[in-house]
Amino acid sequence: MEWILLASALVAVGFSALLGLFFIKGTFNFLTKRTKGNAERFSSQSKPIYGGILFYSVFLLCALIYFFSPLYTPDEANNFIALMIIISISFFMGLADDLLNTPPLFKFIVQFVCAFVLIKTGIVITISPMPWVNNIITVLWVVGIMNSINMLDNMDAITSSISLTIIVPCVIMQIINGDTNIDTMVMVTAAGAILGFLIYNWAPAKMYMGDNGSQFLGILLAYIGIKYFWNGIQITDDINYAYNAKQFIMVALAFIVPLSDTTTVTINRLLKGKSPFVGGRDHTTHYLYYRGLTVRKVAAVLIVFNLIGVCLAQVIMYCPCLNYNIVYAFAIYPVTIFALLYINTKITKQK
Repeated sequence: MEWILLASALVAVGFSALLGLFFIKGTFNFLTKRTKGNAERFSSQSKPIYGGILFYSVFLLCALIYFFSPLYTPDEANNFIALMIIISISFFMGLADDLLNTPPLFKFIVQFVCAFVLIKTGIVITISPMPWVNNIITVLWVVGIMNSINMLDNMDAITSSISLTIIVPCVIMQIINGDTNIDTMVMVTAAGAILGFLIYNWAPAKMYMGDNGSQFLGILLAYIGIKYFWNGIQITDDINYAYNAKQFIMVALAFIVPLSDTTTVTINRLLKGKSPFVGGRDHTTHYLYYRGLTVRKVAAVLIVFNLIGVCLAQVIMYCPCLNYNIVYAFAIYPVTIFALLYINTKITKQK
């Protein structure tokens, strides 16, 4: 089945790149984001925000390919329906925000709905024998990571490239282990769509992804996080619920860049008496730029940071023989990266 996945990836890259070119050559002024000096986006130019449209179009194409491919099995209908619902409502919520500048409450409501859909379809973080605890953690994760990915979209190519560092290793490990399914198809085509988008999003960007793109990626990464990191290790008895530190360490490793950025921004803004949900040029990405790195080098550094974290998370997942002393040693990495990024915001002068 690998040839189907490869063909899907190539189609996704080509379709995304061609659709992006169509939008750039066209005149769709209603989907152009104009950023000001104090805006969340670091660049001050006006750029089209078509990224999410590329992602969602490729997702629909992926669904069509999947239904007519040998990979399709009726047993996966539950997962597919859940994915279709949460990705669709997240994309349209982001698009509405791009076009109408909707209030934050609207975003939170849609994000809670996405979490509810996942819970109702059985896609829940399992860290406790008590279902209500698992449900609460699932809601917090979905809402948190969707906002985290949205906040990370503040500089050219950061969110798209970091998303690739999470998605691509998951696909590779699924193929190696012969565990391909609807998730594999979705991740392969999403990676292809992101690569096609990066042609226009790599600094200096010709196109932004907009909230329609960041919310799309946010819910997709939240879903991947639940299935392949939070629940990547099977819990066999009740005592493992209480001491299963592997889950938390794997998530911290795989999502180290978005989690570090959101945590840093939240702490710094609260200390200044500001709202964490108001845009600004005080992200970890910005401070790396203030330190003297170019926008491209900022992206490259964060890609390396997150890719190393994801690879370490995969080691924990696929090497069950690791004892907890080694697993705890792995936790040094996300703590160190967070400390470096946070300290840099304290010692570097904002420009």
